[in-house]
Amino acid sequence: MRYLPKSPADREEMLREIGAPNIDELFSHIPAEYRFKRDLKVPRQMAESEIIEYFKQRSEEMSAGFGILLGAGSYYHYRPVIIDSLISRGEFFTAYTPYQAEISQGTLQAVFEFQSMICELTGMEVANASLYDGSTGVAEGVMMAVRLTGRSETVIARSVHPEHREVLATYAQHQAMPIREVGFGENGRIDLSALDAAITDKTAAVVVQSPNFFGTIEDVAAIADIAHKKGALLIVSISEALSLGIVKPPVEADIVTMEAQSFGVPLGFGGPYVGVIATREKFVRQIPGRLVGQTVDKQGKRGFVLTLSTREQHIRREKATSNICTNQGLVALMATIYMTIYGREGLKELAKQNLAKAVYAAGEFGKIAKVLFGGAPRFNEFVVQTSEDSRAINERLLEKKIIGGLPLKKFYPELGNAALWCCTELVTKEQIDLAAKAVQK
Repeated sequence: MRYLPKSPADREEMLREIGAPNIDELFSHIPAEYRFKRDLKVPRQMAESEIIEYFKQRSEEMSAGFGILLGAGSYYHYRPVIIDSLISRGEFFTAYTPYQAEISQGTLQAVFEFQSMICELTGMEVANASLYDGSTGVAEGVMMAVRLTGRSETVIARSVHPEHREVLATYAQHQAMPIREVGFGENGRIDLSALDAAITDKTAAVVVQSPNFFGTIEDVAAIADIAHKKGALLIVSISEALSLGIVKPPVEADIVTMEAQSFGVPLGFGGPYVGVIATREKFVRQIPGRLVGQTVDKQGKRGFVLTLSTREQHIRREKATSNICTNQGLVALMATIYMTIYGREGLKELAKQNLAKAVYAAGEFGKIAKVLFGGAPRFNEFVVQTSEDSRAINERLLEKKIIGGLPLKKFYPELGNAALWCCTELVTKEQIDLAAKAVQK
């Protein structure tokens, strides 16, 4: 009964206990004009068997061989079946935050392996036990930079994921942390001269994304030079983690944040995902969340401990670096298994497949529409500008069981009828060709 609404008899009993003759009397303190006096316009209640059948049908509609050419921060990659098999084991599936490290060795080891692999991928020296997602990683990275520099302002590229910028703005609005945006040039990269002019002696951090929201790879070394000359830290955000299989890691950065959803985490209608933050060892005291370390016990056997835990559940609130209450431990485990399965060479080969398909697709789209932001390297995403509204194109593609690109007008109105397209290893040549023909119509 705990999953079902209260019956009329249950409601009457509760009203008697409260001392109200009816529900209207219970809410009489609310002015009548603000009270809802009709039933909600929602479908009738369904039996459990009907609900299961309903979702089965919706699932079949979405999984019936659709080609997905949509990315923009959530990527459709193959998930090896061993991932779900392993994470479903009771010791992982039911585990919570390891407050008592000595009895949480399995969870701690999994987190330690995750941290170690993230450091190898990003070129950083330390990584924490993960964050909620890529967007909170950006915000936590900025607050970390503010603490480290004693400065308050942030300069962020307009080519950073729009929703990540929105999350940062939410974090910053009541913390006296002004944010200044810098535009992009014809090649889709951040405008370096505008960046140089935007940085002041109050700038704590410069935030860029690479590959950026348009799929273009930024010149991280040049951006780092500009930021560091003026005493600001550089934060590099990565939305497509698989790019690190082939793209040089941003070793010039001071802080790297990343969304690791591409590493074996299902799309899941937007989450839960797994955020990453990694940095230099000299900044470790200001990294948010928790850090797992390796040690040995009295018998000399390898063991794992919470080396650093700077969140408010473990130290006084005024000394906490973050109010993060837990980490995405189970989801981080998915990413760890994925990285272990593919390994260094596997990720490299997979990244090459993504790149090759994106190159082919951009070439096909370029024959009949305008592919924006040429002249700079990109990974598996590209922007196509058409004379027709991209939403109309997507509607035609749905009839062919293809999910098209993301219309950009909402975020970048100056780009007109432009859409962001993505090609992963799961997109076929036939689907790319069908999409190109739909654009041509």
